[in-house]
Amino acid sequence: MTVTDNGGRGPLSGMVVLSLAEQYPGPYATLLMADMGADVILVERPAGGDPARQFPAFYEALNRNKRSVALDLKSAEGRKALLRLVRTADVLLEGYRPGTMGRLGLGPDVLQEVNPRLVIASISGFGQDGPYRDRPAHDLSYMATAGMLHEYVSGERTGPVGQLAIGDLSSAMFATVGVLAALLQRASTGKGAHVDVSMTDGLVSWMSTQLVPVLNGEPLAGIEREPGYGLYRASDGLISLSVAHEDWFWRPLCEVLGMQDVAALAGPERIAREDELRSRIGKELATRTRDEWVAVLDAAGVPVGPVHTLEEVGDDPHVQARGLLVDIPPDDVRPRRRHVRQPLLFDGVAAAPTRHVPALGEHTDEVLAAAEEPAGAQGSGAPDGALRPVAGS
Repeated sequence: MTVTDNGGRGPLSGMVVLSLAEQYPGPYATLLMADMGADVILVERPAGGDPARQFPAFYEALNRNKRSVALDLKSAEGRKALLRLVRTADVLLEGYRPGTMGRLGLGPDVLQEVNPRLVIASISGFGQDGPYRDRPAHDLSYMATAGMLHEYVSGERTGPVGQLAIGDLSSAMFATVGVLAALLQRASTGKGAHVDVSMTDGLVSWMSTQLVPVLNGEPLAGIEREPGYGLYRASDGLISLSVAHEDWFWRPLCEVLGMQDVAALAGPERIAREDELRSRIGKELATRTRDEWVAVLDAAGVPVGPVHTLEEVGDDPHVQARGLLVDIPPDDVRPRRRHVRQPLLFDGVAAAPTRHVPALGEHTDEVLAAAEEPAGAQGSGAPDGALRPVAGS
């Protein structure tokens, strides 16, 4: 596996992406696109830019490898400048509340009149229509609406919800999939599309394996009640076991832990004795260190993994071998910075980011100057494969 500066030759090379989406979902989606070679141009408000800039490292993690243009879309001049950029773009991604782009005079009909080949992706909490369309919310409320927190209702689960913003990240992935599908469709139809990405819809989709049984009056799989599946405390840290329903993993686990008397239990029998078996597993695992157990269980072919701290992730040999952490070299004003690359490999090659996080409006002049095109020089009006990106800095 090779990690390399692809020199703009990734699978999305030649694609120009305008990002009007702030905070988390849109920036993560366009981060993936930027690492795959797209020229991603952030269109930010002049006064402060993306609100996430108040958390510099958070913002940097999502927006390196992009350029920044500052435009006031509430002004006629700002809207006119955006439409100039739209003329040469392939994708526009926005994350405003439904109806906002229309009120600005920048709705899908206007944008696609300027550029019929433009793919538009709109990320919102509940989608572009429906009774919750205008409801303000954040990740926790989307998860609640989608049924992801149902165990809190029954009391099976207590305590705080995890810190990972699942709704934000899932919608970013769906937006990326939707954009790529629309681009593929455009290759045969010659027309762009408007992709409606609802954060809640995405989470409901992710809940399919739990919703479908309930909707059809059937029991859940109950994998989470498998005693070989969960987190356990070793003598110096936490360890994860992920024996789901597989008897062939349960048997070697029992052999290693000295629990041969229950090695022949099938999945339903293990679930019926969950409390007893979890107690026995926990007592055994508490006798040795985390890393000792990982080595022993790994050698026995049992699904296992250490529960890492954030600091330990960077030292993990597999993470290092896969080249997931990469450096952006220093430039005239910014030092070398370590980043997480996008996870896809193409023919065994991973594209490394090359551009530091942009300052607010850093590329406004160069991008707008490049958008002053003579008639007929429209990048997105050209056939796929002959796309001309806005010139890089």
